[in-house]
Amino acid sequence: MASSSSDQTFDVASFVEDYSLYRISQYVLVVLFIGFFLAPLETGIMTAFKTNRAVAETIPLMPPLAEGFTLDNMTFALNALSGAFFNSLFMAIPATIGSVLFGSMAAYGLTMVDWRGQLGVLVLFLIGIFLPYQAVLVPLARFWNNIFPLASMVEPLFIALPFLQGYHANLVPLMITHIAYGIPICTILFRSYYQGLPSSYVEAAKIDGASITKIYRRIILPISKPMFGVVFIYQFTQIYNEFLFAFTLITGSDTPEAVVTLILPAVGASTSGVDFGIRMSAAFLAALPTLIIYVAFAEQFAKGLRTEA
Repeated sequence: MASSSSDQTFDVASFVEDYSLYRISQYVLVVLFIGFFLAPLETGIMTAFKTNRAVAETIPLMPPLAEGFTLDNMTFALNALSGAFFNSLFMAIPATIGSVLFGSMAAYGLTMVDWRGQLGVLVLFLIGIFLPYQAVLVPLARFWNNIFPLASMVEPLFIALPFLQGYHANLVPLMITHIAYGIPICTILFRSYYQGLPSSYVEAAKIDGASITKIYRRIILPISKPMFGVVFIYQFTQIYNEFLFAFTLITGSDTPEAVVTLILPAVGASTSGVDFGIRMSAAFLAALPTLIIYVAFAEQFAKGLRTEA
């Protein structure tokens, strides 16, 4: 009996020891992965607050010392990007709202309203998702510049509006392009969400005599708030960070209507080389709007993901 009890005690101790080693190895592995993924971010933050001399003489991960710390990088980057920030937000926010709202309407019509030809229209939306940007750049530029010069048409209106200048009219074609190109992906995302909703909501509203538009406004739109958060975050990030359409439809990075993605590559660059402190400061400032959107819609984003799951 004593031998059996001793063996049992030894087995329990071995199990506890093995279990502890297993958990410790798990924690060590997790910490290593966290450090691996956060090291570039930490390096960028440290570089943003270093002088040129500190960048050259210190390890990138090391925080700046007293003589190597500066806020001039942030000030310079903010001054360089201030106008581009307004241009990007002026273009991205309406384009995001338009593509998300139209995508929701299209998904409602393709999911909860029965009509002939739904499958064909759905196929067109799918084709729109997989249509590469490069395939439409030349036709897009010719359309907005030669066939339908919308910017010159609406420029007098922008001159008359407060807080806007005439050159902001050049952002309207870019805004409409993003709306048109964003509707297909937004439609598919909303359609997958609407397919999971109980059909009893719509059936009950139809019995009460509600029209198609009233059902969308009173029932579908309110219960779609979580999915609106998900799609809004996704679409705003795509539009705000997009470069190719902006490079095609805006004449250059030195124009007053240039957006952040056009100006950012030139910030901190000069004939003497690249100022990495200014470059990192500009990169972090440029990322702030998307970070704010994520924080603002975090709750709706989480609810939308849980609903999708």
